[in-house]
Amino acid sequence: MTPSDRTDVTLVLTTAPDREVAERVGAAVVEDRLAACANVLPGMTSIYWWADEVQRESEVLILLKTTSGGVEALRRRIVELHPYDVPEVIALTVGAGHEPYLEWVRSEVGARS
Repeated sequence: MTPSDRTDVTLVLTTAPDREVAERVGAAVVEDRLAACANVLPGMTSIYWWADEVQRESEVLILLKTTSGGVEALRRRIVELHPYDVPEVIALTVGAGHEPYLEWVRSEVGARS
């Protein structure tokens, strides 16, 4: 199977209560080489059930690029850093993409300088 047939790059999504927390989590996981990149996207409204009530909160979305082999360590670190009791951590396999970018992600996750 060639790299273009199957990448091992994974997109992990998590939310945070505000930009400060999102940037702190994003910076920590990138510095720890658990993700190659973190994109912080502010201005999101989340509507969800919690404690038997529908909640409506402003949140910030964090998109993290990692490898399939790095997902579990990344998940553990997000949970460790996160202020929520039950943080959202969703991993989506990247089916295809610009191969030089995907190779860059692979090379950065777990790399040590």
